[in-house]
Amino acid sequence: MQGWGGFALAMAVFFGAHAVPVRPQIKGPMVALLGRAGFGLAYSALSIGLLTWVIVEAGRAPFVPLWYAAPWQTHAALTLMALTCVLAAYAIAGRNPFSFGSRAAPFDPEHPGIAGVSRHPVLLALGLWGLSHLIANGDLAHVLLFGPMTAFALLGMGLIDRRKRRDWGAEVWQARARRTSLFPFAALISGRWRPHAWPRVGPLLAGLAVYGLLLWLHPLVIGVDPLIL
Repeated sequence: MQGWGGFALAMAVFFGAHAVPVRPQIKGPMVALLGRAGFGLAYSALSIGLLTWVIVEAGRAPFVPLWYAAPWQTHAALTLMALTCVLAAYAIAGRNPFSFGSRAAPFDPEHPGIAGVSRHPVLLALGLWGLSHLIANGDLAHVLLFGPMTAFALLGMGLIDRRKRRDWGAEVWQARARRTSLFPFAALISGRWRPHAWPRVGPLLAGLAVYGLLLWLHPLVIGVDPLIL
């Protein structure tokens, strides 16, 4: 289909680049060269740049409507994005050996913190981000963009769990994971986890600040104002 070439190229590069962290033969030398923190910063910058590119190309692709937007979809997307930013902030501020993007230690299995909500809050936030944009964009290009990203994030949680269980061994896994959740709040609902304190206010304020920044940047970077119904 004419006009889809740029979008297809951006998608291929984006998903190809995200195969790097799961390939030790590629990641290892890069970590050795840049250091763990340097690799994390470089890879985050690359991911943001590629994500911006693929979103811009989705906007340039031929418009093929699958459904039309209604005001409730905008409100739902904005609410999910607020939750996404707050969840990501708590993930970064927390200690969680199950998830990338969080400090692994010190971790107390009896008081798992954000891992009690979800062992993979970063991937959950990515899934909510994709879902919010699926709701707000009903054309083919954006469904092809945000649908796979949402599925990738949600399916990745189970894949990481299996790898961690294999690497740690069943006994260590059980000791660390018994009060945590794969599905959001499953440990709380089942009674396996009870928060021992109120969540810190700092990550909440940071997440909301990032949310406000994203709302301001969205029309400047993406060309669409999410506040216009």
